[in-house]
Amino acid sequence: MKKGIKLLLSAAFALSIVGCAGNSSSDEKTIKVGATAIPHAEILNDVVKDELEKEGYTLEVTEFTDYVTPNTALEDGDLDANYFQTLAYLKEQNKERKLHLKAVAGVHYEAMALYSENLKSLDDLKDGATIAVPNDGSNESRALALLAKNNLIELNDDTLYTASSITSNPHNYKIEELEAANLPNNLPDVDVAVINGNYALEHNLGDSANVLLTESFTDEEAQPYINYLVVKEGNENTAKTKVLKKALQSKKVKNYIKKYKGSVKDVFTDPTK
Repeated sequence: MKKGIKLLLSAAFALSIVGCAGNSSSDEKTIKVGATAIPHAEILNDVVKDELEKEGYTLEVTEFTDYVTPNTALEDGDLDANYFQTLAYLKEQNKERKLHLKAVAGVHYEAMALYSENLKSLDDLKDGATIAVPNDGSNESRALALLAKNNLIELNDDTLYTASSITSNPHNYKIEELEAANLPNNLPDVDVAVINGNYALEHNLGDSANVLLTESFTDEEAQPYINYLVVKEGNENTAKTKVLKKALQSKKVKNYIKKYKGSVKDVFTDPTK
């Protein structure tokens, strides 16, 4: 009787080992990535998933509507990686929340652009026109810099530009400061608006409005705005990280990004080198 029990227990133990091994094998071939919807999750689902399948991996994408949870989920081990943030934000979150996350691949930045519902060219912008810009620090500075770079206004040497940084406005443009997320909805009420790439994408502005100007950076100048693939410290060189990095920095992703018509621009970088 005891011998029978031992045999039964041995069989059960063997089955449990097989089950664990099966789960382990499955887990090793499944890559879980957290991302915000546009363009990150679209790039992952539409391009990267197929590339990973060719390498024998299954990609599971979890979409997040906030910026905090994908980092805490990665820290807790619920994700293998995330893809949505800049280096500055990552550094801030690591410090504030005591996280241990590392950027391993730069993929793209979302370009700011000057949009209009009615004007087809910058030449059509009349004196006294109303230009809407984001009202928060970094985005307003970035928007004003775009206007200055294209000779619409002149700015002083402030590190962070605001409307008071304008030293010359020869065409008497009216600068209207609005919440960044509301700019697409307010576009019909102004002549033009400088709008963040992600908000433009969410409102399909590339299809429904004219793009008069868009940011153009060298790879070095784009560094503060690049969105990175991020993993937990210690996983920078795992097989999953390597194959994911390769897929995200592929020619197919580069070509896919063209669909965003300038709102997204590829900048492939390697912060680990």
